Amino acid sequence: MNNRSLPRAAPSAVGVDADGLIGFLDAVHAAPDIELHSLMMLRHGQVVAEGWWHPYSAERVHLLYSLSKSFTSTAAGFAAAEGLIDLDATVLSYFPELDADITDPRSRAMLVRHVAAMASGHREDTVARAEALDPHDLVHGFLMIPPDEEPGSYFAYNQSCTFTLAAIVQRVSGMSLTEYLRPRLFDPLGVGAIGWIRDASGREIGYSGMYAATEAVAALGQLYLQGGRRGERQLLLTEWVAEASRRQVSTELEENIDWAQGYGYQFWMARHGYRGDGAFGQFCLILPEHDAVMAITAQTEDMQGVLELVWRHLLPALGGPGSAASDATLTEQLCGLRLPPLPGQPAPTEATRQTFTAAPGNDQPGLTDVLLSPGADGIWTATLVEGDAPVVAQLGIGEWTVTDVVAASGGWTTSGDPGQGVIAVDVIFIETPHRLQLRCHPSTGTFDCRWRTTPLHSPRLSELRMPRSG
Repeated sequence: MNNRSLPRAAPSAVGVDADGLIGFLDAVHAAPDIELHSLMMLRHGQVVAEGWWHPYSAERVHLLYSLSKSFTSTAAGFAAAEGLIDLDATVLSYFPELDADITDPRSRAMLVRHVAAMASGHREDTVARAEALDPHDLVHGFLMIPPDEEPGSYFAYNQSCTFTLAAIVQRVSGMSLTEYLRPRLFDPLGVGAIGWIRDASGREIGYSGMYAATEAVAALGQLYLQGGRRGERQLLLTEWVAEASRRQVSTELEENIDWAQGYGYQFWMARHGYRGDGAFGQFCLILPEHDAVMAITAQTEDMQGVLELVWRHLLPALGGPGSAASDATLTEQLCGLRLPPLPGQPAPTEATRQTFTAAPGNDQPGLTDVLLSPGADGIWTATLVEGDAPVVAQLGIGEWTVTDVVAASGGWTTSGDPGQGVIAVDVIFIETPHRLQLRCHPSTGTFDCRWRTTPLHSPRLSELRMPRSG
């Protein structure tokens, strides 16, 4: 899969001081609660730095979580330009079959631009209530919940708003978001494979669930930075870019400073520029004042901390001029990025195939058994049994071994189980931000497991991957 579509340049050639990027990498590695998976920086339309922390890699897609919203916004921008949607039309006008059920005046008055800006008038996220009201039609459930305030007057981060915007685009186009965006956005930007999670109605959910490579995120940011232009083509209306990237509603009640700067059309305003972002550290940072874009994928609960490091180290680097020597040092560091593998030793020579059953209180309750089979070289194969869809991983000893869409490391250790030993296994689902930590105890025949960060969508391990068509 080739996801390389943007031109490349040395940092110093476009006024970027590589020492600032090196300082950013050092700060990331020193931050115990921040685990980056990829980084791409553009200046003047050219990639000046890119790196992936092995076992993540350039050709792999990554679950973007709510960064998906910015792609949904872009789909709405195309639909508006084509006359398929009107921002000043009511949401209900696109779902006439619901008209008789929706009686609340505020729900009936809600406009497309209100859901695009997360300003439906609700004071909190409604997605759980909407799904409870109608498990098969989230739009219906959403419109059945009367807004607390007048639409357009109040911001709340509300997944139902984005789902409804996405549902409108899919209805008026007669296509999924992926199908609609393929000739308009993905192909012109050179974006490869894309996947998007669907709901019970078969619609791509819009507010989350998109899988894309890091370069796709960077290319979207560059398109917005250039006012919707890609080379000689005007793909997205300049007017849409301007409206999507300005403050449509106040977010001053948000706790973190870079979330309290306002909200556009599925983009957050920030102290510097604006951005799309998603849970656990997925970022598309657009910095018009510096003619720069940054794409980041990660696993962290400290998203404000990531931005603080960007402002502290990467912004000053955009002052240049840099040097060829620093460029070379940076390239060497970017090529050597890797997540530390889990320590462990090969299985003892007397070890045989073992089955471990789940101990109480695990983070993944559907995981019932872990089967470990030592090979002739002492390397374990782990089979994670969850219903009828097992996940198989080979444990790299002192390294990550990739099997399909998982990477695993670990081995035999005496730490934590004196006199008996423990087989420690970390499994990374490398199309997502998530890592499952398993510890198998031969003394009890049980295992326990914990997520570093808990997946927000799928409860099944086999579904922690990009949806495949067909």
